[in-house]
Amino acid sequence: MSNENVKQQPDTQAQVQPTPLRCFTGAVISGGLGYAGYSLMIAIATTFATKPIHSDNPMVVNIGSAVRTLVVGVTALGTGIFGIVAVGLLALGVQLLVQQFTQKS
Repeated sequence: MSNENVKQQPDTQAQVQPTPLRCFTGAVISGGLGYAGYSLMIAIATTFATKPIHSDNPMVVNIGSAVRTLVVGVTALGTGIFGIVAVGLLALGVQLLVQQFTQKS
């Protein structure tokens, strides 16, 4: 099979430049998701703390505590990532605002 008739289209998508409004909007969204993740993590940890594992088998207790730790840890990781992204976008928005004010003067 020959693909001689297939035309290659150049990648002409223009990159969208960041603006302070887009940065602050993204920071608010990411911060909201981070707060929601934090609330979820606290609820999960509280639920796990109020319902202990009832078993005489040490393997069941070890596996159960490992799973609980992993669930809370993954939730905390997601929350931390959203928080760091929110802080980074906020800092980028402030940097862009400062650059706009210094270039106009």
